[in-house]
Amino acid sequence: MEDTSLNSDLFKQPHRRYNPLTGEWILVSPHRTQRPWQGQVEKTGQEQAPAYDPNCYLCPGNPRAGANQTPKYESVYIFDNDYPALLPDTLEASFKEDGLLIARSERGLAKVICFSPRHDLTLARMETKDIRTVVDAWAEQYTTLGSLDFINHVQIFENRGAMMGASNPHPHGQIWAEEIIPNEPSKEQAAQAKYMQEHGTRLLQDYVKLELEDKSRIVVENTEWLVVVPFWAVWPFETLVMCKRPAGTIAELDSAQRDGLADILKRLTTRYDNLFEVSFPYSMGFHQSPTDGKYYPHHQLHAHFYPPLLRSATIRKFMVGYELLGNAQRDITAESSAERLRSLSEEHYTLR
Repeated sequence: MEDTSLNSDLFKQPHRRYNPLTGEWILVSPHRTQRPWQGQVEKTGQEQAPAYDPNCYLCPGNPRAGANQTPKYESVYIFDNDYPALLPDTLEASFKEDGLLIARSERGLAKVICFSPRHDLTLARMETKDIRTVVDAWAEQYTTLGSLDFINHVQIFENRGAMMGASNPHPHGQIWAEEIIPNEPSKEQAAQAKYMQEHGTRLLQDYVKLELEDKSRIVVENTEWLVVVPFWAVWPFETLVMCKRPAGTIAELDSAQRDGLADILKRLTTRYDNLFEVSFPYSMGFHQSPTDGKYYPHHQLHAHFYPPLLRSATIRKFMVGYELLGNAQRDITAESSAERLRSLSEEHYTLR
């Protein structure tokens, strides 16, 4: 007989947890939390940024690559990436040899979205009303790019901080639109479709209900949105942002849901910053229904936050060794991570 209690001995010893969104497993090793650390220690980079940086190509009025110029914008600003990973005029071609060497061309577009003209802000330090403007811009871009006949998927994401590969500290994100549905969304689409076929309900709608009843992994919520450290989280303080009412895309959100999303993003990112009193690095992104013209009744809009910090502002988690060769592993349980984030203030530490 299976033990359904999270207080059971199972969760105090090494165990595996299943991710129903991807069909993959993670190893949890809670007994390793006290191991000494003599590995790499990161720099905190806590210098206060100016509101305007004359050397920043994303600040209003400054030159960008080539002859491009960033206009003197006052709100959200979106432009074609000067160094795009995808190109709209890529010629169609393919290669295949013995079923082992396979390649095909890929068309697409890459956009940059500046969240604010202020160089010194982040989502955590922006006003909620200004984050709502960003939400509306995301929705508009999803609709506009998704309407192009060769675009079948629109990926909205943000890399925050040098530790996560951000090349510029100015508050901004990216939007990549392409012909194919990428690996991670494809896995999630297949899992959600299978779940609906078997249960007649949406996987993430059922998961929202379960987490609202359990409460041990909830970080923050409002009327429209729920944030949890998912049961199957890989990164130490990973979170999953889920809308409570059915929606497949940001464009489908009504005014209340958009207001709620802006509110929840500010409250979550503020908690992140307050955890180690540092501008918290992360990669985040939304998983939405594809734009290939098909109907996806099983899909529920959600966002993933993947922050790398482990024990402090200077110690990060590395995906190496067993994780590259076996499967993902973590030392602290999702429940303990959620408890730490949940207990933090919603007033940003720089304002105290």
